[in-house]
Amino acid sequence: MTLRLYDTATRDLRDFEPVNKGEVGLYVCGATVQGAPHIGHMRFSVAFDVLVRWLRRTGLRVTYVRNVTDIDDKIIAKSAAAGEPWWAWAAINERAFSDAYTSLGNLPATYEPRATGHVTDMIDLMERLVAAGHAYQAAEGDVYFDVRSWKDYGSLTNQRLEDLAPAQDEAQVSAKRDPRDFALWKSAKPDEPETASWPTPFGRGRPGWHLECSAMARRYLGETFDIHGGGLDLRFPHHENEQAQSHAAGYGFARYWMHSAWVTQGGAKMSKSLGNGLLVSEVLEHTRPAVLRFALASVHYRSMIEWTTDTVGDADATWDRFLGFVDRATERVGALPDDVVTGAELPEAFVAAMNDDLNVSAALAVVHERLKAGNSALAERDDHSTRAELLAVRSMLDVLGLDPGRWTDTSGDNRYATALDALVTCELEARADARAVRDFATSDAIRDRLARAGIVVEDSATGARWTLAATPTEDQN
Repeated sequence: MTLRLYDTATRDLRDFEPVNKGEVGLYVCGATVQGAPHIGHMRFSVAFDVLVRWLRRTGLRVTYVRNVTDIDDKIIAKSAAAGEPWWAWAAINERAFSDAYTSLGNLPATYEPRATGHVTDMIDLMERLVAAGHAYQAAEGDVYFDVRSWKDYGSLTNQRLEDLAPAQDEAQVSAKRDPRDFALWKSAKPDEPETASWPTPFGRGRPGWHLECSAMARRYLGETFDIHGGGLDLRFPHHENEQAQSHAAGYGFARYWMHSAWVTQGGAKMSKSLGNGLLVSEVLEHTRPAVLRFALASVHYRSMIEWTTDTVGDADATWDRFLGFVDRATERVGALPDDVVTGAELPEAFVAAMNDDLNVSAALAVVHERLKAGNSALAERDDHSTRAELLAVRSMLDVLGLDPGRWTDTSGDNRYATALDALVTCELEARADARAVRDFATSDAIRDRLARAGIVVEDSATGARWTLAATPTEDQN
C-alpha cells in the first residue's frame, strides 16, 4: 500500500512520491527558545518523530531538519528581564528543549540549525527578492516583502489578500506599501543589544522570523524538497509567508505540507501566554517519560489532545499493559535482539494503518489485538506463539518510539517506586516462607492484602512476581 499523507495546502490526502527516489527531505519548524518547553511544544516533536520513524522503517533515507529560532523579539525581551545576555538565554532554553526531546525518546534530527548561524543565507535570499521586485527597503535596516507582488499569496491557507488583517509584528506600518507586507529584516533598535544585529546592504538589523526558515530549508534540503511540517498555529502567517517568499525567489520549496494539532486545556491552546502550559520538566517529576510520550503519540497527529486529569492516568495504565506483557513474555522465552525487533515484518493491518496518514489509533488497535493473543499464549504456556506475539508487539511499538524493551522505565523521581518494591518484596518473602511450611492461610492472607493495595501477584517456576493492577476502566485481556 502506498503511503498517503494529508497535504494542508491541497486539503486532501495525497500519495507520497519523493522528489528523489528512496530519499526524503523533511523540514520542521522547531522551537523559538524564549523559555523552557511545555508539553504543547512536545506534541509537534513527537508527531514528526513518528513520521520519521515510519519513513525510515519503509526503507527511505530521511534527512530531517528541525531549526532553532535563537533570535527573536521575545528572546530579547525575556533575556533583558532576567538580566541575561540574549544569546545565553537562548542557549539555556535550547538545552532545555534538547533535554525534553531526548527524554521523550525522539530521534535526533539530521541537522538542527540555529537562525543566528545562517544570517548570510538570509541576506542572500533577501537580496534576491529585492532584485526581483518582490521586496523593498522601507527605511534604514527595514526590508519588507511586497505581498501584492506575488499573486498566489494566501494560497497555502486558502485566503484572499483583501480579507487578511495587517501584519502585526512590525511597528512602522506607515513605512510599508501595504499594511499586510511582512518584515524580512528589522532595523536595530537603540534599546536592544548591539550583538543582536548584523550588517547588511540595507542597513544593520536582524532577521524577520519567516526569512529564517526559507533560507535554512534551502541550505540543507535544496530549492525543492519533500515535506514541510510544524504546529497547526504556524500555517498563518509563518508558513504562508515562507512559501510566498520562497516561490517568489524562484524556488519550488515544499511539495507537501503537514501540520500537527495542539494540546488544549478547557478547549484553549496550551501556551505560556495563557498561563496553562505544563512544563515538561515538571510533568516528568511525577510521570514516566514513556507514559508522557504515549499520551502525546497515541492520538492522530491532526487531532487535538484535550489534556485533563485522566490523560496521564489512561496513558499510564496502557503503558503498564505493554510493559507487563513484554516483561512476562521476555522472562518466558528470552530477550529479543534489537536488530530482530527493528527488522521484523510488520502485521499487514498495522502497515495499512500507518500508510493511511499515520493513523496511530488504528495501528494501536492492531497492537492491542496482538497483545491479547500474546497474553493468551502466555497463559497456555505456548512458547512459540508467545515469542511471535512478543516480536509483533515490540516491532509495532518500536515504530511509535514506544518499544518497552528499549526504554529505561523510570520517572524523574523513582524513590516511591523503590520504596514500594522493597515493601512488596518483603511481603512476598513472608508469603514464600508461609508456603514453604504449608501455612496456606497466611500465604493467602498476604496475597489478599496485596490485592487490596492494587498489587497483582503471579506465581511462576522462578518464583513470585508482582505488577500493579489494571485501573477499573481498563479493558483487561
